[in-house]
Amino acid sequence: MKAYQVVEPGLPLIENEFETPAPEGTEILLKTVACGVCHSDIHIHEGYFDLGSGNKLPVPLQTPYTLGHEIFGEVVAIGDKVENIEIGQRYVAFPWIGCGECNFCEEGNGNLCNAANVLGIHRGGGFGDHVLVPHSKYLFDKGDTPDELAGSYACSGLTAYSALKKVAPITNDNSLVIIGAGGVGMMALQIAQAAFSINPIVVDIDDKKLELAKKSGASSIFNSSKEESFMELFEATGGGAISVIDFVGAESSSNLGYNLLRKGGTLVIVGLFGGQISIPLPMIPIMSKNLLGSYVGNLQEMEELMDLVKAGKVNPIPVVSRPASEANSTLEDLKKGKILGRASLIY
Repeated sequence: MKAYQVVEPGLPLIENEFETPAPEGTEILLKTVACGVCHSDIHIHEGYFDLGSGNKLPVPLQTPYTLGHEIFGEVVAIGDKVENIEIGQRYVAFPWIGCGECNFCEEGNGNLCNAANVLGIHRGGGFGDHVLVPHSKYLFDKGDTPDELAGSYACSGLTAYSALKKVAPITNDNSLVIIGAGGVGMMALQIAQAAFSINPIVVDIDDKKLELAKKSGASSIFNSSKEESFMELFEATGGGAISVIDFVGAESSSNLGYNLLRKGGTLVIVGLFGGQISIPLPMIPIMSKNLLGSYVGNLQEMEELMDLVKAGKVNPIPVVSRPASEANSTLEDLKKGKILGRASLIY
């Protein structure tokens, strides 16, 4: 098999060839059909997350490693203990796999495991032409979803769905503000319509992305780089938002989201762009504001989301498809904000 691997953080990926793994026991070998390129891949490729003030959180991975956690592939081999899976079937792979033994895993939150075995991070991912999945419970039918978009539901779709559940119930359009109209924000817009029957407000600094969000069902759009946008948002939400989900996770976006909340409101930070925010402590109890983090989603949430997807209730978002050989340029274009919707590598 071959894979486009990180041999040194921050440097271009290198195409390497090595022996294709043979599945054992409950393992399933997928031949990669398509793999989404996620903004998290940028941070993992760079080898750190920006904590602000010059501080960095390193990603302690042994090189070389194979990125790609938004995997859609075809079963080409199975271990001797695999049941109800046949050669030739195609599936989306849930990548957020834990150790299976800690409290997080026992509670069904393997995505929070401190000894994780995530596909595309700790295990070889979809930037390789084959992926070894440890158990059939991590495989999901995509329904009629386009091949190039299917894998994205395992990350951007799941991340959006899990964040939305944290602010549920959502009762009307102006009760939810989505910050960021990139791939995850666009997923959240579609899933909010499918799961909660609302059309949220969308905020971004890119007019092209905002136009796409409006065409995709946003009740209203605001460019937060404009000075008047905050007061316009304040009015549009009826005196402050009940819920804000920040899919950017930058200092400016999180500060905007927190300041936009009404009393008792909730800000969920999802994005990993980086930096830090400063909040006057007395204002937290006085305003009774809630600040939450949300990291991807668990296996149960993946099942719930994929039921919506298979039922055709989640409208597809735009996807930029490129040959897997263009993995480097795709990462760079995503980093520069040149891609509308999602990006996918095709094999």
